[in-house]
Amino acid sequence: MGKSIVITGAGMGLGRAMARRFAKDGDTVILLGRTFSKVKALADELGAPALAVECDVASPDSVRAAFATIAQSYPTIDVLINNAAVYEPFTVAEGTDEQIQSIINTNLTGAIFCARAAIPMMQKGSQIINVGSESIAEPFVMLSLYEASKAGLEHFTQALEKELEPQGIRVCTVRAGPMYEDGKERPNWNPDAAMRFAQGCAANGLNMMERPVSQVTSVTDVFRAVIDLPPDVKVMHVSVGARHP
Repeated sequence: MGKSIVITGAGMGLGRAMARRFAKDGDTVILLGRTFSKVKALADELGAPALAVECDVASPDSVRAAFATIAQSYPTIDVLINNAAVYEPFTVAEGTDEQIQSIINTNLTGAIFCARAAIPMMQKGSQIINVGSESIAEPFVMLSLYEASKAGLEHFTQALEKELEPQGIRVCTVRAGPMYEDGKERPNWNPDAAMRFAQGCAANGLNMMERPVSQVTSVTDVFRAVIDLPPDVKVMHVSVGARHP
């Protein structure tokens, strides 16, 4: 029997790829996204029972409204995947209030808001999967806020797992790196910041053009494996890295 899987940031990238994979596997996917037109188009592509719900995870009111909408059709959630994230290079000194707040409120606080809303709808055997980043282990220049948000998310995962273990709810981080996807949208970065980011990486011995990149469909295989773990097993952390061909 398929599972009910809520995916935040489902309108593009990894979130969209997971939705397509899980729907193909027979799961019911609930697609959350800040831009409703994107998740609605994906739900139409996948067909019933896929459900598109507008949700800005950085807003507690938006999260509450989204999960109230979900509960009308799916009162029980089997899996929540906190995938929504903001990723933008800038130095701390030049970061605006809006940039700093957007990254922390989306990547960390947003995941907390969604977990808080989902837990009452979960039961023994349900799962929360938080999408982490390889940049925690290998920090990049001009991504300190992004890395801090993802490091905080990993620590939140560890604490929440202990909190929910008595209820039989598993919590896991899947730490992912760069991925390739046909038709992937280019990030809407400031051109000057993007150039300085690449130059800073090169100065630290990291050539972004030579880094191995995973196929996004391969990464969805990892999430599938985590979701399908035997009930007597828990995995709290998975790191996914690309191999050189």
